[in-house]
Amino acid sequence: MIKVVKGNPTPEELAAALAVVQARAAALASAPSGAPAVADEWSAPARVARRTLPQPGPRAWGRTYWPA
Repeated sequence: MIKVVKGNPTPEELAAALAVVQARAAALASAPSGAPAVADEWSAPARVARRTLPQPGPRAWGRTYWPA
């Protein structure tokens, strides 16, 4: 059961929200039970880790922040 706690959604907005919830539930139900959850790529620590250190120089401090 889903209950609207705040606001007054239109029938179309409520139908869209329910469609998303049902699609997510169906996707989880169809996944194999023993399969590990796959982390999203954007949250992977390796994505933001630098492969090499910046070379020393006048603007090295700026290169330490921005990904290569």
